Amino acid sequence: MEVLAELSLGAVYTRAWVVELLLDLAGYAAPRNLVDARAVEPSAGEGAFLLPMVARLLDSCRKQGRPWLDCLDSVRAYDVDAAALRQCRRKLLGLLQEAGVSDTDAEVLLNAWLVEADYLLLVGRTTPGAARPPQLFDEAAPAGVDFVLGNPPYVRVESIPEPLNAQYRQLFPTMRGRADLYVGFYEAALRQLNPSGVCAFICADRWMVNQYGETLRRYITSGFAVETLIEMHHTAAFEEEVSAYPAISVIRKAPQGPAVVASAAAELEQAPTAEIVAHLAAVRHATGAAPVPGLTAAQVPEWFPAGESWTRTTPARMVLLAYLEQHFEPMVSAATGTRVGIGVATGADAVFFTTNPDQVEPAHQLRLARPADVRTGQLAWGGQLLISPWHQGKLVDLTQRPRLSAHLTAHRAQLAGRHVAKKNPNAWYRTIDKVDEQLYRRPKLYIPDIKNTLFPVLDRGETYPDHNLYFITSDTWDLEVLGGLLLSDLGTFFVECYGVRMRGGYLRMQAQYLRKIRVPSPAAIPPSQAAALRQAFRTRDVAAATAAAVTVYGIGHLWPAA
Repeated sequence: MEVLAELSLGAVYTRAWVVELLLDLAGYAAPRNLVDARAVEPSAGEGAFLLPMVARLLDSCRKQGRPWLDCLDSVRAYDVDAAALRQCRRKLLGLLQEAGVSDTDAEVLLNAWLVEADYLLLVGRTTPGAARPPQLFDEAAPAGVDFVLGNPPYVRVESIPEPLNAQYRQLFPTMRGRADLYVGFYEAALRQLNPSGVCAFICADRWMVNQYGETLRRYITSGFAVETLIEMHHTAAFEEEVSAYPAISVIRKAPQGPAVVASAAAELEQAPTAEIVAHLAAVRHATGAAPVPGLTAAQVPEWFPAGESWTRTTPARMVLLAYLEQHFEPMVSAATGTRVGIGVATGADAVFFTTNPDQVEPAHQLRLARPADVRTGQLAWGGQLLISPWHQGKLVDLTQRPRLSAHLTAHRAQLAGRHVAKKNPNAWYRTIDKVDEQLYRRPKLYIPDIKNTLFPVLDRGETYPDHNLYFITSDTWDLEVLGGLLLSDLGTFFVECYGVRMRGGYLRMQAQYLRKIRVPSPAAIPPSQAAALRQAFRTRDVAAATAAAVTVYGIGHLWPAA
């Protein structure tokens, strides 16, 4: 049997109150006829989810006055861990016996319900319309399932044997980049759903915001509805402490409607599950909700566009971000000729950076901007020079540049040892990045890569950025107006939502976050507000920039977000 052999099985068991909450949110409860529904637990382990599911199934069967064997095709539970399944079987047998199920019927039910198999390989190799293996319900059963419920395993990509990893990636296209195994479980679960079927998982939420989750997010928004997300970073959701930040997600095979996003605090464990579910339903449908201690929630009227991050932040801020993403375009745009880049990487700064203007020919030295040169909010060049071996996008002939040749040749051993030089030994003296002389002369905004707020500084075409400065250029924007928008608290808000603060409260202003910032069309900004943003940028007045930005975005009803 092809299973996840010789690797950590990623088993992390969920606490009982979280299981009950998730089952209720998914609707796997009375008064639903659970006997005629089809439910899957794709990673059963010792039964943290399966036992409560079966308890609810038996209750539904009893209330309908039906024979126990009618539940034969109500559940399928999978795992590759034979020892865990034996424990699960023992616990289920006790539950069935307590309910009055005969030993003969219990044996039949358990043999059908529990499957020692790799769920991903079973689902991935079953093509639409083809006969399905009995482990995925018998052929007389409906084509799909009504519920997929549980806590999928957490297994990092580097822990999966390469042949098996290659199989998973071929079967599940959402497993891109450094995707954890649980990404494949999401895709497999969603593939199995009947119309109106629901997948409810508690799982690490990294895929909702990072790059490897983009394909899965795009898949979900293409044909499914996000109903509920509950961030549980500050709640003891598992039986043991884990490093992952978990969230409950409830995703239905249906058109997208309003969603509810929530954040749980430690005291939520004390709240009755019925009150939590009622509160979230009221928030989702905007019908008014009684407060629940330990729970904050908000309605998101329109979900995030395909592939965009589902930011990990407070519900109110998530609502604001969803609104901005629905109503405004990304700052990086071919229509406005706006782009984001990062300064030159050399692989040997000590060689290519100098303060000696006589080191090389004047044509090969550019004034270099570094983070220290912009710390006041105004560009103040600190005297550093970039030694550039480039001209018009090509490496120069060193025989024609005696001073440049002498300087670089003196460091040849160091330069030739770099990876970029080993790939092309004839270009041993290149910088990692080409030097773009046009960028040097072009006005641009600089953004230091590590800062506690987004901190744009104008360069009027006087310097070249080093690799610790991002830059923004535009064919259309007045860069001081754009700088005012970015200087405002709205600019920092975007980066906070997409990224995470490091130790000390600092933000990483990575290009992937800057490119996602949403802005109004430059032509749509009234002259008075453009003037206010320009003035705020020049005087570094964040409060004034924020007031103008809130007006320009038209978000007075949503700002400030909690």
